[in-house]
Amino acid sequence: MLDINSISIASDHAGYIVKDMIVDFLKNDLKLSSVLNLGCDSSDSVDYPDYSKKVCSNILNGISNYGILVCGTGIGMSMAANKISTIRAALCKDAYAAIMTRQHNNANVLCIGARNTDPNTINEIVHAFLVTNFDGGRHQKRISKFS
Repeated sequence: MLDINSISIASDHAGYIVKDMIVDFLKNDLKLSSVLNLGCDSSDSVDYPDYSKKVCSNILNGISNYGILVCGTGIGMSMAANKISTIRAALCKDAYAAIMTRQHNNANVLCIGARNTDPNTINEIVHAFLVTNFDGGRHQKRISKFS
């Protein structure tokens, strides 16, 4: 069992199918009971910064430990999330990147591109992100220089 209070997840219209796939993986495979699906839930066009803000607000307010954001490329979501103080969002295309961003950057938001990430690796990326701990030490010193 993962030591996670809650995960907030959201997407724009380009990522909602992958988001729903990840929600299913979190609930059924990883057995997480508190997965907060903050939308969107259709292919109707929406503005990704609105959904990024919902997830990041839950982290800032202590409602969730981590967030997952999905859009077409993952780029827009990661840019929007990283504009918010104390959010460390990382766009990851493989499990190695997910591991490294947790170990070295203490990322608290995982961003995924629905259109440019191999669908066979998405659950692996999510799992790697959630089970990897921050190494601290010299990495904390570097993170402290972010602001």
